[in-house]
Amino acid sequence: MNPKPYSSNQSSAKMLDIIEFLAEHNNEPMRLKDIAEGLSMSPSTVLRFLSSLMERDYLWQDPNTLQYSLTLKLCTVANKVSANLRLYDLALPIMKQICARFGESVCLAEEQDMEAVYIGVVHTSDQMLQTMQRIGNRAPLHSTGVGKLLLLNYTEPEIDRLIAIKGLPALTANTITTKAGLVERLAQIRRQGYAYDDEECEIGARCIAVPIYNYTGNVVAGLSVTGPISRMTYQKIDEYKDFLVEQGQKLSQLLGYFGGTSLFSARS
Repeated sequence: MNPKPYSSNQSSAKMLDIIEFLAEHNNEPMRLKDIAEGLSMSPSTVLRFLSSLMERDYLWQDPNTLQYSLTLKLCTVANKVSANLRLYDLALPIMKQICARFGESVCLAEEQDMEAVYIGVVHTSDQMLQTMQRIGNRAPLHSTGVGKLLLLNYTEPEIDRLIAIKGLPALTANTITTKAGLVERLAQIRRQGYAYDDEECEIGARCIAVPIYNYTGNVVAGLSVTGPISRMTYQKIDEYKDFLVEQGQKLSQLLGYFGGTSLFSARS
């Protein structure tokens, strides 16, 4: 591996070079001296980065030989990325079909760090929704249709922890802001098989969302149709729900879920 020149603000590059250096050597345990020489870095600099990697469990040091090797945590991260890419690839044709049929924006979201994160979006020309819903954007779980679906994975103690850490902030006058209100809504979602956001996250926008299951029966994502309230009337939502539920089931089957125990049946 050829050494690379560094500027003063390239700490991230140095960290990645260390990870890649260890991986390229088949992750054989290596001494601090060998890593430093291989990367043309000072031992003190390398030690600082090695310590950071150990603190985050990406690196392990043998207490007897003092040699370093990578852990399987990198595989865990890679598997999560791979799963997200596979989910999006499988969902995209379905999302395009829904968007073409209803003429509204379609979103795919998963949970990360107690928030809903959009990992796929198929937009119409509606500028407001293009601003709200972009890949990588985050939204509270309690105020979005997809977020409430993801909360179906939570036990009551986990809901208490969410409230303690994130709270239930009022984004609009319609946002659920109490535990009792949230628990009641989640029970309703389990009964009916879909969720909605009635101007709870953004005034002027309404959505309906359905769960996406994996082979374990857990909700791994939410699939939603969102539009302005002038078009997304309650009548339209009622017209959309059966087709949307059907498409959610289709995507769930592609992920290995074929009915049986799910969060809707197990906890209702």
